[in-house]
Amino acid sequence: MSRADQIFIENCREILERGVWDKEYPVRPKWEDGAPAHTVKRFGIINRYQLDEEFPILTLRRTYWKTAVDELLWIWQKKSNHVSELRGNIWDAWADDSGSIGKAYGYQLGIKHQYPEGKFDQVDRVLFDLRHNPNSRRIMTNLYNFEDLHEMALYPCAYSMTFNVSGDTLNAILNQRSQDMLTANNWNVVQYAVLVHMMAKVSGLRAGELVHVIADAHIYDRHVPIVEQLLERPPLPAPQFSMDQGVTDFYAFTRDSFQVTDYQYHPLDETISVAV
Repeated sequence: MSRADQIFIENCREILERGVWDKEYPVRPKWEDGAPAHTVKRFGIINRYQLDEEFPILTLRRTYWKTAVDELLWIWQKKSNHVSELRGNIWDAWADDSGSIGKAYGYQLGIKHQYPEGKFDQVDRVLFDLRHNPNSRRIMTNLYNFEDLHEMALYPCAYSMTFNVSGDTLNAILNQRSQDMLTANNWNVVQYAVLVHMMAKVSGLRAGELVHVIADAHIYDRHVPIVEQLLERPPLPAPQFSMDQGVTDFYAFTRDSFQVTDYQYHPLDETISVAV
């Protein structure tokens, strides 16, 4: 039985049974037909995934993990903010006429900063410290640059990663200000689980624990019937995750460097609409 399914079920039940609705307030997100997209939410959900025991992917419905990895590489390898460099169309709704999402996500990771050892962007600084300063308590990234928020198409949702080495094991905390549980929860968990595996591999470490901290965990009003349907399904066994053991350079990974075998999942016929 997939532990990721169990966590998702627990989260969604808590939100639906104990959550707070925002229906009496004006809200920014809208559905495609212009109707306000209201949510029911819980504050401060914390989940823990043991990456050395199981790959945290849902079986209650399919997670398109290859596309999730594509987006991860677009942000963390390419450090891009141009949707033309991304497979798929998931960011098209937020792109301007030039195809840019502004100074968001990958753009922030690519900015170089001065350190005593020289200039690094955020990703290269993490890689440097994991190799040379593994006991450091300062190995982290942050996309929430207040100076540039006005030039971002969307404020970062998953905005901060903190990496911590314990012995030969790499653990990490993903901080997220906002989480659309149906559309994006497992998508982000899969992405950052893969990222921890990548960082660990090129640093000579083992992937350990991913802690996911969500400030505002919510379910949209039109998603509630689909979520309730998922909660009635029995979780299936978790698949096996593997990666190309010959890759030693973080920037040499591709979408084909990763494999998920024996991935079983329940079909979902309903279309999941996205509030923008």
